[in-house]
Amino acid sequence: MNKEEITQKLIAAGRILETNGQGDLTRGHVSIRVPEDPHHFYMKPHSFGFDEITPENMVVCDLTGEKIAGGGRRHSEVFIHSEIYKVRPDVMSVIHTHPTYAVALSATGKSLESISQPSVAFADGLPYFTETIDLIRSPEMGAGVARALGACKAVLMRNHGVAVVGQTVEESTILAIMLENACQIQLQVMAAGGVGEKFPDQSVQRLHHNITRPEQYVVNFEYLRRKAERFYGV
Repeated sequence: MNKEEITQKLIAAGRILETNGQGDLTRGHVSIRVPEDPHHFYMKPHSFGFDEITPENMVVCDLTGEKIAGGGRRHSEVFIHSEIYKVRPDVMSVIHTHPTYAVALSATGKSLESISQPSVAFADGLPYFTETIDLIRSPEMGAGVARALGACKAVLMRNHGVAVVGQTVEESTILAIMLENACQIQLQVMAAGGVGEKFPDQSVQRLHHNITRPEQYVVNFEYLRRKAERFYGV
């Protein structure tokens, strides 16, 4: 991707996240690593909502978390992104949000169970980060999130939020939405009396393969991009 493509995808991701309930005032953030320069990434600026990202206010940071370009302020939690990028060369996009149901499930300490199609996307693991409820404002704290994430697609940050990663921004965006849907379903199942009979692991693994293919992320991202464009009138 060139600069223009990265810029437009970051804007699209922000609008999709906002229109799908991932916004928490100005606190969430999304980033895209530069494919040709993996030591740098574009990121949503501080003090703006997901739906307010522009080419002028987005920032470019390096893997130390320092801002090197862009018109906006750097997020204080940039280290979630920089530290994950350091240890996960496969990751090309990171999202951190505070979605209601994911935070609620994280507060219970319970594992996400494969009881819905969205939850099956995380059947290969959804770990917890439990070191703090505080903002992740240092490289050391960011490294803790990266360690908790490990090789997985996402990590629940207990009583705080989530960090979701992808090999593309399409993947990270769709996974962030699916994770919130999965947590909502599980909480409602728990409130209704608990989980009943489950499908066997073979069925779960087959569905996991089908819904985590790269084209699935692209198709659904583009649908939500079109929907967001209609909403914002662009």
